[in-house]
Amino acid sequence: MLNVPSQAFPAPSSQQRAASGGRSKVPLKQGRSLMDWIRMTKSGKDLTGLKGRLIEVTEEELKKHNKKADCWICIRGFVYNVSPYMEYHPGGEDELMRAAGADGTDLFDQVHRWVNYESMLKECLVGRMAVKPAVPKGMRLKTQVSDTLAKEGLDSPSYDWFQTDSLVTIVIYTKQKDISLDSVIVDHRDDSFRAETIIKDHSYLIHIGLSHEVEEDFTVRVAENVGKIEISLKKKENTSWKCLGVPLEKHNLLISKKDTGLYYRKCQLVSKEDVTHDTKLFGLMLPASTHLQVPVGQHVYLKVTITGTEIVKPYTPVSHSLLSEFREPVLPNNKYIYFLIKIYPAGLLTPKLDHLQIGDFVSVSGPEGNFKISKLQELEDLILVAAGTGFTPMVKILNYALSNIPSLRKLKLMFFNKTEDDIIWRCQLEKLALEDKRFDVEYILSAPTSEWNGKQGQISPALLSEFLKRSLKNSRVLLCICGPTPFTEQGTRLLYDLYFSKDEIYSFTA
Repeated sequence: MLNVPSQAFPAPSSQQRAASGGRSKVPLKQGRSLMDWIRMTKSGKDLTGLKGRLIEVTEEELKKHNKKADCWICIRGFVYNVSPYMEYHPGGEDELMRAAGADGTDLFDQVHRWVNYESMLKECLVGRMAVKPAVPKGMRLKTQVSDTLAKEGLDSPSYDWFQTDSLVTIVIYTKQKDISLDSVIVDHRDDSFRAETIIKDHSYLIHIGLSHEVEEDFTVRVAENVGKIEISLKKKENTSWKCLGVPLEKHNLLISKKDTGLYYRKCQLVSKEDVTHDTKLFGLMLPASTHLQVPVGQHVYLKVTITGTEIVKPYTPVSHSLLSEFREPVLPNNKYIYFLIKIYPAGLLTPKLDHLQIGDFVSVSGPEGNFKISKLQELEDLILVAAGTGFTPMVKILNYALSNIPSLRKLKLMFFNKTEDDIIWRCQLEKLALEDKRFDVEYILSAPTSEWNGKQGQISPALLSEFLKRSLKNSRVLLCICGPTPFTEQGTRLLYDLYFSKDEIYSFTA
């Protein structure tokens, strides 16, 4: 529901990703940008209509406020008067009105649960919903998820711990066989230890205030064949622990991913390189006290504070290079994460990122997204269709497929850009095509110079049909497409028209 306006989110050719779907955006009136909204919230105007009072809102009272001029919405138990925000919402008034006078939490989570609505709407807060007697939240969540897992024939995970003179080892028994190192996210700050394990569409959380101090660095091991995870912490003092620590929020709970919320850690900017005239490669270093590996095809959120308001935007991490001799090794202790980011001078977030100095910090969330690496297994043909920075999710997919899919016969990249100067990593792509005969790349420009000898135009049936030929008549194929929303939506329709099935198409939609 609550979204950052188009000039900041998503900018044209944004590399934000949310698999499948997409939503329409409406043009905003002059003076209705995100920055204009921030100024409005700081103007001192009464945006709630309650003159600073906070009230308890019953369901009956909430239902009364269901008109554009008087629109209250509940999100996670808090009620907001969103009428002042209507004209600033890039999804349009109708999108907000879908939750008018009602609980909009589920709708909010479906569209973009990562938006920091508490910061965006803090001056619109009416109050809390009146609480009804209910089953405790943790018990209710655990019961609901356990029921869901039971229907899927799965068991709930559990954990244990043991110690030596120098180590404390936490063991998580997921009871699943598809657990890998990128399924586990570990953070510890001071005495707080947090380990999140992604199990299908759920998160299992170990969250403990440790009883003794530990060193920053730790090791994570996964026994994939049995789904066992071991996290070994180094004691600061070689003393015997009587207990692991005190349970913290949501400890030992298995929760649906949409109910977990995003968790951020501060990462340090260690490199910034020009890639094109307006796109840069940012290198961030994870804290020593964090284990985080973003799965292929998934994204994270970067968060910065601008004039007191937290701004969040999704980006897909990339490899440092397409070429193996320059690519960083994929190791359990890999501490670097890279982003290709296009800088929009009139935008809100990207100029802030561009002005960061080496050594500055950016908050980075855990991974999000629905792409599963299993889609790539046993493929014979992989076809990637990208526009602009829609190339970013293709980078790791391309690298992984060429390195790890023995059955792969052909990998094609159809790369749409405005001009030659806009082509990201052109030299690397062409060198890779020379080195690996399975890989082909073709560029299509919409505004080329007169010297351009390649193909030109917009995405079309003629361009696609020529490029999308299978290596064999009935070969197993996957087509991935990503770019600005109109490009992706039109391209996906054209792929269906060319008789590719739903299972053969994956759209990364802005």
